[in-house]
Amino acid sequence: MSDLLLLEPTKLIRCCGGDDGSFLKRINRPMNLAERTIRLGRESELRARIEELGPWFHNMDLGGVSTAPEHFLGDYPTKKFTRFAPHLPDDLSGKSVLDIGCNAGFYSIEMKRRGAERVLAVDSDDRYLAQARLASETLGFDDIEFRKLDVYDVGALCERFDLVIFMGVLYHLRHPLLALDLIREHVAGDLLLFQSMQRGSKHVLPLEEDYPFEETELFFEAGYPKLHFVERRYAHDWTNWWVPNRACTEAMLRSSGFSIERRIEEEVYLCRTAERAFAQYGPAAVYPASNATGGNE
Repeated sequence: MSDLLLLEPTKLIRCCGGDDGSFLKRINRPMNLAERTIRLGRESELRARIEELGPWFHNMDLGGVSTAPEHFLGDYPTKKFTRFAPHLPDDLSGKSVLDIGCNAGFYSIEMKRRGAERVLAVDSDDRYLAQARLASETLGFDDIEFRKLDVYDVGALCERFDLVIFMGVLYHLRHPLLALDLIREHVAGDLLLFQSMQRGSKHVLPLEEDYPFEETELFFEAGYPKLHFVERRYAHDWTNWWVPNRACTEAMLRSSGFSIERRIEEEVYLCRTAERAFAQYGPAAVYPASNATGGNE
């Protein structure tokens, strides 16, 4: 390390130009025309790349350029993240993270900020992956791994992660419970950070272990777990297939083998792997694996 870096600020100023403020004036001087031109050129190039990859769902500040300044949810997902971020581990040193449905990579980058040793971000959309690569490189997190992968294929990864992020994906799936089962069976090693859009009652009705066949009134209760099917579109988005109420969200997580540690924001849950209900009858979802003869089991 340079001896200059070990000097106290006042001594550093003296050895580099006296104590009359000339050193500070030199390092804080305004950019000249050439430097401003270069900076504006880079910003213009970055802005063009951002527009080329648009529209963006994650609003992020990339070198002073916002990716989705007119987002209908405001500064999303930054504002949402700040509400539940204090409930997440501050230090992820030595931990592995899998971000399923990473979109533009906001949460992958945030986990790297917390020191995660490895972050693998997957998405089935090429444009989102291109956005995520641009964002991570611009912000200096170019060691994040990106891969095109569908949630139904997570078993192909053949490894478990300390933290799995599954935010804003469930309601876009035609087979949401299968996705949760596959995550639990194949890639969740400990923690799950989960979010789903919810509609309907926010009340959670306490339920018994079993009910007789003649019980029918129960299903009319607003707080009974309900998964609403969207046949056409919701919010102008044809990929919004299923929208659970709160009771259903929590029941699906438990049914797939996740215990809810905390509900850390209105629709966000921090979960931990647990024993899956009825596990004694076999796995909920098994990813096809090659057998000894090269076929599929």
